[in-house]
Amino acid sequence: MKHFRSSIIVTAVGLIIALYFGGLYALYITALLAILEISLSFDNAVVNAKVLETMEPKWQQRFITFGIPIAVFGMRFLFPILIVAIASGMGIIETFNIAVDNPVKYHDILQSVEKLIYAFGGAFLLMVFLDFLFDEDREEKWITIVENSKTIKKLSEVNNIELIISLLIGLILIYLTKDYAIALAYFSGVLLHSFISSLDDILSTDGIRSGIIGLLYLEILDASFSFDGVIGAFALSDNIFIIMLGLGIGAMFIRSLTLYFVEKKTLTEFKYLEHGANYAIFALSFIMFYKIFADMNEILVGTIGIFFIGLSTWHSIKENKQA
Repeated sequence: MKHFRSSIIVTAVGLIIALYFGGLYALYITALLAILEISLSFDNAVVNAKVLETMEPKWQQRFITFGIPIAVFGMRFLFPILIVAIASGMGIIETFNIAVDNPVKYHDILQSVEKLIYAFGGAFLLMVFLDFLFDEDREEKWITIVENSKTIKKLSEVNNIELIISLLIGLILIYLTKDYAIALAYFSGVLLHSFISSLDDILSTDGIRSGIIGLLYLEILDASFSFDGVIGAFALSDNIFIIMLGLGIGAMFIRSLTLYFVEKKTLTEFKYLEHGANYAIFALSFIMFYKIFADMNEILVGTIGIFFIGLSTWHSIKENKQA
């Protein structure tokens, strides 16, 4: 329970603020957004836990101390405003005023650049999955028809295979969209992941990940997951403060859940949970690419992630009982 004490406090404060400023309707929407965020980002908690396991305890705690303000105010409030400001050519203050006084216009501008957001986020998440799939040091295999296949084993021997595959997918995306802005966003996502991975290799020692690089990686990973939720949240509310409260509460629970997984060694006890989370990330990545061309219901997006997490958990429990 200690892991979720701060999340419960933040939830209580957030719901009280929503009730005070917007009444029961705002309270309901805030709670709904929090649930939406948790369902969309549960697999994020599992992957975060895997990264945190390789970081020093002090940086694990800083993940909460510094990560929450960044996640709540940065990624779910300031970052969308920054995107709209860049897309529209307006200043930050002017964009903030529009978000408060004319949320419909603000939403329309954000929607006008959502394809670029999906291309960037999808590319970054794709690289996360490819790193997992071609990790030669990973002993446990879950979907053996894929992970133990001769093709995957052969490809794993190719230098920079993750980068090669991501470049091929990027070229296909460019051919289908014929949009240089989407190409720029996609390859920016690939480049950023490669840059962070390179810094991580340089600064890590004896298997312990550099704290600042690990925190940076986790925050960008969190942002990639949050893009979909921030844009989808406007279907429930056009109030940026209510959106920030709801998604912020969800983000807080995801972080508490991450620390719980690390301390309880959940990934060791449920050996396929990491696999399920990464396959959910793969699915979310291609959903983002799909949403460049067509809409998809947010409930369906969350359900796909829950399906992989649930299936991998069930399989882990079954294996443990047989052992």
